[in-house]
Amino acid sequence: MTLEIIIFIASILFGAILYWRESQGNKLYRFFNKLMNSKELQMKSTDKKGFLYQQNFFIRLVFITSLFLVGILITRFLIPIDLATISLFASMIFGTLLGTYLAGFIFKSSKIIDEQSDSLEDKFDEVLEKGKDFIQDIKAKEPDAIERAQEEIEPPKKQEKSARERLKDKGYLK
Repeated sequence: MTLEIIIFIASILFGAILYWRESQGNKLYRFFNKLMNSKELQMKSTDKKGFLYQQNFFIRLVFITSLFLVGILITRFLIPIDLATISLFASMIFGTLLGTYLAGFIFKSSKIIDEQSDSLEDKFDEVLEKGKDFIQDIKAKEPDAIERAQEEIEPPKKQEKSARERLKDKGYLK
């Protein structure tokens, strides 16, 4: 069981390295493409497709399985000890597939982060400017709600004389 876990983790790393290597250049795939296809069917020079890079699940599974089958056949002939069991074979294939998809996820997310980093910086700067403006508005003047409330409240009228006092002033009352 321990050997299977170690091989599974190693195959995940192997799959990530294979995917990364094919994303950098696909010369081996181009060689087989030129070997197998006619001039009209050959891939373009701008095409980045490889054995694992930009392939769907089934094609990746076929290429990885064939790679490990060839590897197991070579180890069977070189080393007569039965190291390549079915469980190790399956864990190597599954781990490599998982590693290729994990590497693809990492590459795509890093591209998205790089693209969005400029816009995130701009958004952050806008938020900072709005915050500074908001703080200056608070410090500089009273909020609009307070101004409206003060307008609605009528200022107290001057203390006018009561009717009795006015009558006394005119001399009608004593």
